[in-house]
Amino acid sequence: MKKNKKFVKVLFPKPINMGKRNWGVENLLVVIPKVLSLKILEIKKGKKGGLQYHHLKNECGYILSGKLLIRYDNGNGILKKKILSKGKCFHFPPGSVHQEEAITNVKILEASSLHFNDRVRVEKLYNLELKEGLPTTTIKQVKTSM
Repeated sequence: MKKNKKFVKVLFPKPINMGKRNWGVENLLVVIPKVLSLKILEIKKGKKGGLQYHHLKNECGYILSGKLLIRYDNGNGILKKKILSKGKCFHFPPGSVHQEEAITNVKILEASSLHFNDRVRVEKLYNLELKEGLPTTTIKQVKTSM
């Protein structure tokens, strides 16, 4: 090994709670600047997030435990359903309509691009009632850092 090699410090960040969520808990584990964020989502049985898509955010997840119902539109204006359980994964590219609903208590490891506060709620497009949850944001409101 070269004597002049400069090593970079290893980081062990502490989880950050992302605030009140009607559906459960969202903890930010790691932010890798200009690369990605890593989170743990815990969704309570019977709870769901909004039917939405993202302007810029690219996200994927791995089911650590439980069963999750995904509602999604593959671009034809029709909502489909798929059930995922432990060991399964998903990917929601920007612009893909999706919603997550917990059939049982669910724990998800989620990685995404660094586009926070990025959501467009689309319940009305599918003639569904918008009951609660975080509101639609414009592309100008999307944050790219914490």
